[in-house]
Amino acid sequence: MSSKKIIVVGGGAAGFFSAINIALLHPKYQITILEKTNKLLSKVKVSGGGRCNVTHNCFDNMELVKNYPRGNKELLQVFAQFNVSDTIEWFNKQGIVLKTEADGRMFPASNSSQTIIDCFLNLAKKHNIQIKTQCEVFSIKKTGKTFLLKTNQQEFEVDTVVCSMGGHNKSDAYFLIKNLGHTIEQPIPSLFTINLPEETIKKELQGISVKQAEVKIANSKLKYNGPVLITHWGLSGPAVLKLSSFAAKEFYESEYIANILINWIYPLKINEAEQTLKQVQKEKHKALPHTTPNFDLPKRLWEYLCVNSGIDNTKPWVELTNKSINKLCENLCNSSFKMKGKTTFKEEFVSCGGVNLKEVDFKTMQSKLIPGLFYCGEVLNIDGITGGFNFQSAWSTAWICAKSL
Repeated sequence: MSSKKIIVVGGGAAGFFSAINIALLHPKYQITILEKTNKLLSKVKVSGGGRCNVTHNCFDNMELVKNYPRGNKELLQVFAQFNVSDTIEWFNKQGIVLKTEADGRMFPASNSSQTIIDCFLNLAKKHNIQIKTQCEVFSIKKTGKTFLLKTNQQEFEVDTVVCSMGGHNKSDAYFLIKNLGHTIEQPIPSLFTINLPEETIKKELQGISVKQAEVKIANSKLKYNGPVLITHWGLSGPAVLKLSSFAAKEFYESEYIANILINWIYPLKINEAEQTLKQVQKEKHKALPHTTPNFDLPKRLWEYLCVNSGIDNTKPWVELTNKSINKLCENLCNSSFKMKGKTTFKEEFVSCGGVNLKEVDFKTMQSKLIPGLFYCGEVLNIDGITGGFNFQSAWSTAWICAKSL
């Protein structure tokens, strides 16, 4: 096997996974990882609250791609080659057992992201992968059959370049790729929580969560359901984060100002809520409406909705007017909140945008414009919702890069 020189630009999850698998498949290749900062695998370290959400327990590729607002069609080709089962097997071969939590997220059994970091660093050392930190790449040029990379440390002439710089929030961060002739889709945030600076609910109910609610943008078809958490700044939880990902463009264009509607008793609708309340009024006509009737809602949220519906909790059900019952049904199924701004979800920055997907061959992850140039991870215009999906696309695209070399 001939010896080739490979440069991997970016010392994150995708960069390390591609470099390691290149070394495993092609032992004689000379592989170097260039990382601009002095930190390696920084996103791996903070993911999942420091536990590293490696992947998601979803083995049907058709279902798996539904968790990616952008890149889902292309990822069908990718996951056909390296999927969740392959990820689990790969880490298992390295002695890392993954455990599945109730919501489908998968973590190392150690509950520590350091397990993944140590695995990657040890494999890189074992296979003689060179790692250069604080090495900023100034330019990448194709010169005949090789690439010339100029950095703040030295120049490199190599046969192949793997771009795995991760996602960025500014187009300027992609200048190396732009200069190679690739199109960059404008990067914008795609995983964030909703700020409600003018709403009282965040002060009165912070820390309250609802197991199954639906969150939507008013005058839009965009809506998602799941757990919702009320925070001291607004709204969070899986349903909110999923909406933020799939509606990233709409939120960006509206400058993060929108009317957010919440159905707290999803999947029930207003007419079903009305039937329930009328029945409660009939059966418990002398009782006070202190507690939620047949709805799985926290008591404090129920009381808040009652107050905002003009209901006096000192009056029994029998004295409630049809107007107040109707208002309560509206608030239960269609609460409206004014969104103004967003907050990054924990330490996990995710953006949509990046390399235009039409310019990449997803069977090989090679550039359609420049032979020998490969892409993997979040540098591509691919992003997933929270739950291990972004790491899964990183592992899969990186593995295909390695195999294709």
